[in-house]
Amino acid sequence: MKDDTSEHEPSGPLRGIKVLDASTILAGPLTAQILGDFGAEVIKIEHPDKPDGLRGHGLDKDGVPLWWKMVSRNKQAMTLNLSTPDGQQIFRDLAGEADVVIENFRPGTFERWGLSYERLAAGNPGLVMLRVTGFGQHGPYAERPAFGTLVESMSGFAYLTGQPDGPPTLPAFGLADSIAGIAGSSAVSMALLARERNGGTGQEVDLDLLSPIMTAVGPGVIYADQLGIDQERTGNRSQNNAPRNLYRTEDDHWVAISTSAHAIAERVMHIVGHPEVLDEQWFATGRERAQHADLLDTYVGEWIAERTRDEVTSVFEKAGAAVAPVYRPSDLLTDPQVVETDMITTVEDDELGPMRMQNVMWRMGQSPGSIRHTGRHAGADTDKILTNLGRNAEDIDNLRVRGII
Repeated sequence: MKDDTSEHEPSGPLRGIKVLDASTILAGPLTAQILGDFGAEVIKIEHPDKPDGLRGHGLDKDGVPLWWKMVSRNKQAMTLNLSTPDGQQIFRDLAGEADVVIENFRPGTFERWGLSYERLAAGNPGLVMLRVTGFGQHGPYAERPAFGTLVESMSGFAYLTGQPDGPPTLPAFGLADSIAGIAGSSAVSMALLARERNGGTGQEVDLDLLSPIMTAVGPGVIYADQLGIDQERTGNRSQNNAPRNLYRTEDDHWVAISTSAHAIAERVMHIVGHPEVLDEQWFATGRERAQHADLLDTYVGEWIAERTRDEVTSVFEKAGAAVAPVYRPSDLLTDPQVVETDMITTVEDDELGPMRMQNVMWRMGQSPGSIRHTGRHAGADTDKILTNLGRNAEDIDNLRVRGII
């Protein structure tokens, strides 16, 4: 699905839905990005003097932030000082015409500004308000400042990641925020569906960063509750199956192998020349194979170490065994599957020209999403948005002089 990023009308299942993105950094903005990818009209609101800190995250090219181009794609850019009475009134006017508001300020901040859900919904009963915080709107941690790193630590992810004899390990990217952003798009879609089924009444959605990644980490909580044990770090191995690891090839690449299905484990052992282990009683289940990971990794690792990455993947693919190379990001740009299915697509940017970025995350047969334009500079659409609200040029100039926009 190549996209020329022209200002064509939005398409997708959320066409006609209006979203105010008053959130910062990643989880909230990613939720808004996904909604925009699938047709929603999104207005990104930033403080006139202190724009979203995400603009300063990651690398830039010629002073232009690159990550911003993706996370703020398909969004109109508006500046607005929400801590001022005039800014708050403009926000209420915008919310009166919106379907969704996304915010991630500390609990109580929107209430202090006169922007509580109750007040906004009084003028717009169908409004859905997604509130993203580290730990939720209530509870003993509600007032704590929180970032993805903290919940990646608390969720069990860091404890389970790393080598058995090494320290807990954090991800090298915004994992918790990204999972929460994807979860947020699901939550908003559910709330919109509920509105449709329940007479047009919206609702407030309380999304914390901890819950989605805690769910993604897996069954550790159930194990602790029912068995009184904590999972421990296993490095690249799994407690559920073997062989499962990363293995170095003869040409100094790495490949990943997983044998979650028993038939795949059998095929792998035939490939590496050790079919005799199939007759061992312990080979019958993934959990028991994991207890013999040293032996199985030796057999697999020695075979792979004598062959190039291309040889390994070719043999495994022909045998119907699961294998994948360990990629650098640049490798994704030329991978045949990624290219053929347009997982990474080329879009035109006003400042930098053609650029490749991740495409919309799922391909819908009847109502596909699209990338209409990349992220814009702060306030690029402020005048247009205010004009649509009925403000004239003199009003807009006055707001700008007073630092409201």
